[in-house]
Amino acid sequence: MIATLGTTFLRRPHGAVWAADVLRIATLVSLPVATVGWGGVAFAVMSLALLGAVVPRMLGLRPTFDAAVVLLCLVAAWSSALDWYTTVFLWDKIVHVILVGLLAALLVVIASDVGVVASAPRAGVLLSALVALAAGMAVGSVWEIGEWLGHNFVDDTIVVGYDDTIGDLAADGLGALLAGFALPWLSRERRIVQPMHLRG
Repeated sequence: MIATLGTTFLRRPHGAVWAADVLRIATLVSLPVATVGWGGVAFAVMSLALLGAVVPRMLGLRPTFDAAVVLLCLVAAWSSALDWYTTVFLWDKIVHVILVGLLAALLVVIASDVGVVASAPRAGVLLSALVALAAGMAVGSVWEIGEWLGHNFVDDTIVVGYDDTIGDLAADGLGALLAGFALPWLSRERRIVQPMHLRG
């Protein structure tokens, strides 16, 4: 999978891949729109969303999983621009659970592909859950550091604080753990990863 990132990314879309590609286009269009309308912080967040939209296609993930990652990255980015995290009750935590769960699963897929960890079916439920939990906490920690840096050096309206950080990390861990428990079953059902370059 990793060895064919370029060719996999440039493959012609077919079937359900079209849905994910439409979301990728929406993310690309959102970048200048959010930048003009909401400024530099929105640009940075939407750029991360665009990265999250590109990576699944490069890896040739199963279209449903691909679309889910792109959609959640786009929703998360716009939620930041539109300030939903502070105005919609529990929205921040819901997005953390779902998005970080998907990203943790994505990291486990990449790690298993390069041979760092065993694939989910071989590793079993418990080990897959623990690896996904570690991946999710790593993603969450990097994000919280980014929020702190943004608050202190870019825009002090970015919400940080002990309770917010601990709550976000707890939601990250929950989402990653749930994704980890689901990984072996999802892999057996071939609903997470389908190397598209093997499908022509």
